[in-house]
Amino acid sequence: MSSNSYPGRGIIVGKSEDELCSVVAYFIMGRSENSRNRIFIVAEDGIKTKAFDEAKLCDPSLIIYSPVRILGENIIVTNGDQTDTIYNFIKEGKSFEDALRTRCFEPDAPNFTPRISALLKNDCAKMSILKSAEGDSNSTHRYFYEYTPLKNGEGRIIHTYKTDGNPLPSYEGEPALVPLKGDINVLSDTIWNSLNNDNKVSLYVRFTNLKTGEAITKIINKHN
Repeated sequence: MSSNSYPGRGIIVGKSEDELCSVVAYFIMGRSENSRNRIFIVAEDGIKTKAFDEAKLCDPSLIIYSPVRILGENIIVTNGDQTDTIYNFIKEGKSFEDALRTRCFEPDAPNFTPRISALLKNDCAKMSILKSAEGDSNSTHRYFYEYTPLKNGEGRIIHTYKTDGNPLPSYEGEPALVPLKGDINVLSDTIWNSLNNDNKVSLYVRFTNLKTGEAITKIINKHN
């Protein structure tokens, strides 16, 4: 990640190296003033994005949402309002995949930012990316991945963009394998310090004990 100036928004799911906890991380980055003017705040069932300076907020449609929502043992994390779609489908007894088949990429031409999503339940994870067909606004490619069970000290990462550019090139391929070293503080610092200093905005990390269900979380906002 340290060699990539703009991966955009990213999700990591995995299992701690001491095998005790499932791990979720979500980060956001920004190039525009509107995108950079954000923080994560704690919500009743997860976290939300919020404008740091409300006076500078321009268009909230694609930047204000709930990146993480918890429903029982299900931890849902996405880069947009599809979090709510997945939450509602699972609550109705439907699937992660069914929910995302009702959605497509973001309507932000010419980038057509992919929608990335993950569902973590105990030590099993599902991930997805919804992309335009090489910039074709009339065609959506939906990719789904499943990791059962997750391995100790390993995670999978997916992010919206392959790298910086104009238009921004979408992520390609399967979620990449990454090591998850240390406790929540060590891992949070590792992820945060690997992100481009000019473009990084906020980071959320959650460790959930697989036996007790108890969770600890950490939020890092560039704007304090």
